Order: sequence, then structure tokens, then C-alpha cells
Amino acid sequence: MKKVISILSIAALAAAVFSCGQVSGDVKVNTTAGNQEELVKRGEYLVTIGGCHDCHSPKKMTEFGPVPDPDLLLSGHPAQMPVGPFDTVTTKSWVLFNMMNTAAAGPWGVSFSANLTSDATGIGNWTEDQFKRAITQGKYKGLAEGRPMLPPMPWPNLVNMKDEDIKAMFVYLKSTKPIRNVVPAPVSPADLGKYVVK
Repeated sequence: MKKVISILSIAALAAAVFSCGQVSGDVKVNTTAGNQEELVKRGEYLVTIGGCHDCHSPKKMTEFGPVPDPDLLLSGHPAQMPVGPFDTVTTKSWVLFNMMNTAAAGPWGVSFSANLTSDATGIGNWTEDQFKRAITQGKYKGLAEGRPMLPPMPWPNLVNMKDEDIKAMFVYLKSTKPIRNVVPAPVSPADLGKYVVK
């Protein structure tokens, strides 16, 4: 009986150790060069389950509805895509999204999802500290003096993100295909008049 309990205890311990490697918790991510690939995979996993593609990846229409365009993953709102007219009265109490989910209009005006690729027009020139400040403090481009990020960026949900997970996401994003795309500047509520439905 003792032998069975010992085997079960060892199995339970092994399962616990294995599962701890699968969640962030207090587990430290080994960031040595030999584990860079693991770090990239972890970051890709976090970016995927975190829903980053929902807003930061332009979509293409399929028979199943809009899906992230594999050629434009995480490149943000396309610079050449104009914002069509919309009911600006509605945006005083509602939030509207464009069909690609890369532009949002609301009481704050119109905001556009950022380019998160490794290109210089994305986060290619960012430091890890900038990335952390952006996603945990809501600072534009991760600059201490930067303007606040606009909705719908859910940075308040990421305030307590573990440093290991931030690092993994950053390393993954820096490994992505660089896509040159200068995302438009936000539109202030005072300038919404040019988008009024006629």
C-alpha cells in the first residue's frame, strides 16, 4: 500500500510540476539563448489567447466571416483604409467598430489599433520597458510622457501581468514578420464632423 501511495505521490508531484510550466503563476521563464524558441512560443500563445489579433490584425472575409489576414498579422489598422461615414450621434453613447475591428469610434473620437509587428513602424525600435509601460500603464508607444492609450485597448486588464509573460510577449512580437504600416493618428471628438452620415 505504501508503494502505491509513493507512486501516486510522485505522479501527482510530476503532474503539478508539469502544469506549473504551462501557466504563468510565479514560474520564472528561462530566458537563456537556448530557450529563446520556448519564449517565442509562450509569447505567441499569450498573444493569441489574449485576443490581440481581434483588433491588431486586419481581417479578410471568408465564408465563416472575418478572420485575421495571415499576410497582415498584428500590423494594426491599415494606413490606406479610410474610415467611412457613420452616425456620430450614436457614438456619444455607443461604441462602433469597423468591419475589420481595427478602428473604433465612441465618445473619445476614433481610435486605430497599433502596429505590433517587428517593423520600425510597429514596435521594432521599442525596448522591453516601453512595451511593459504601454500594456500595464496605458502609455502611447510606452513613453512615460506619452498620451493615454484610447479605448478599446484593455490595458487596465493587464496591469498585474507577470514580468515573465510580458517578456515572452515582447520577444514573440519582436520575432514577427516586419510589416510597414503607419497607423493613422486618432480622431478627436471635435473632428468627428467629417465622418457624419449624409
